[in-house]
Amino acid sequence: MKGQSRSPEFRLHPSSFILHPSSLLLALETNVTQNTTYSPVQQGALILLRTVIGWHFLYEGYYKLTSPAWSPTGTPLPHWTSLGYLKGASGPLAGLFQRMVSAGWTSWIDRTVKVGLLLIGLSLILGLFTKVGSWGALFFLALFYLLYVPLIGVPQPNNEGTYLIVNKTLIEAVAVFVLITFDTGAIAGIDLLWRRKSWRVLKGDPDLRQVKNNPTR
Repeated sequence: MKGQSRSPEFRLHPSSFILHPSSLLLALETNVTQNTTYSPVQQGALILLRTVIGWHFLYEGYYKLTSPAWSPTGTPLPHWTSLGYLKGASGPLAGLFQRMVSAGWTSWIDRTVKVGLLLIGLSLILGLFTKVGSWGALFFLALFYLLYVPLIGVPQPNNEGTYLIVNKTLIEAVAVFVLITFDTGAIAGIDLLWRRKSWRVLKGDPDLRQVKNNPTR
């Protein structure tokens, strides 16, 4: 319409949606060097936390996989199963898992728990696929907590300690969340070695090095 100002047009070029090689180099360089923002004591504390949580998961999975076995006193240990644990659950997820047990899913649940705990433990100890292992640990801990939320606040038979809302499972879940937040795979472990190797390969590529020096290419 005459006399009416026309707003300027903005167009996005298709190349705006393409990851530029220089951006990839910068991202890798940031991942490789980000652990320098933490002091050696901070880095050591985070790796120690990751290792002890990993050992907890690893040994839980190992014990469940190797049962039935023999105790140090020579008495036979029964085959491990989650049946009794799930039947005694009283948390928000208790009804769901008890219906799964009634439907005959117990053996599938047992295998998932055994293999899952073992793989998560190896992931955290070795620093391999650390993010995936940490999220897996948080998933399992959340399930365990929601199966048995401590709401009574008095000592229970065959349970150590007295808990109300906060128990060891919840504390360990919070600790795993800390590991996720700080990305300990960039501090130590196989993930860090892989990142450094990838950075060296890309840095040594003459084409990518030229792109980094001339980003407008």
